[in-house]
Amino acid sequence: MQKTILITGCSSGFGRSTAQLFARHGWNVVATMRDISAGADLARLPNVLVTPLDVQDPASAQAAIAAATDRFGTLDAVVNNAGFGLFGVFESTPPQKVREQFDVNVFGPMNVIRAALPQLRSQRAGVIVNVSSGAGVFTLPMVSLYCASKFALEGYSESLSYELAALGITVKIVEPGGVLDTGFSNRSGQEAGAQAEIADYRDFTRHTAAVFEQLRGQRLATSEDVARVIYQAVTDGSDQLRYLATEDIRSLVEARRNTSESDYITLMRQRYGFTGQR
Repeated sequence: MQKTILITGCSSGFGRSTAQLFARHGWNVVATMRDISAGADLARLPNVLVTPLDVQDPASAQAAIAAATDRFGTLDAVVNNAGFGLFGVFESTPPQKVREQFDVNVFGPMNVIRAALPQLRSQRAGVIVNVSSGAGVFTLPMVSLYCASKFALEGYSESLSYELAALGITVKIVEPGGVLDTGFSNRSGQEAGAQAEIADYRDFTRHTAAVFEQLRGQRLATSEDVARVIYQAVTDGSDQLRYLATEDIRSLVEARRNTSESDYITLMRQRYGFTGQR
């Protein structure tokens, strides 16, 4: 029997590449996005259902799950990929944008998972993959809210994995870093450009922007590379919790997890020059 996967955020980037990859491997794919006009090419693929899903709307999540089971009769895996990142100093970020960051990156996956769990429980089987980030493991300045949302997602996912294991449902976390071909950076730049500048941060933000420009030069992975890791997480049959998806963040992830707190903080301050006034 063909297996069925529902993926959020399929209009571009990881979501689109993941939908295409699973379709090539013969899965039934429910490719979801807020504006389904962006999914016309996906809808032409065999066994692909393009349906609307706004992760901020619990009723929308319920409707997408119902559409998946009505069309294909089962639901074997869910990939929570939809998300975005705020860039800028915390003080200049409007409170409504802070709430939106958590509504999309944290409460969004919760809405989708809550909608999917009755079906997965009835089967006593299923895989849930939450797409996190290197920013869910280590932190950098100017992305404090994005880091906060991804740290929250990782904590929720890890705890949830214990709750669902006895029901035959596996929870996994995929952690990508910088990728060449997504619209993620464009939206982050637009969000930052809409913020009012606070003069006291000007020197710091200019220095930090130069550091991030250097980091962008280290990006080698593509959305297809991340899709392959998501495919592995869904299909490998293991209970592995975390999957590192791109090599550019490996050194920072290992430093965060394998060194002492003081050594790690010293490394970050020296490596990125975040030492205060310049």
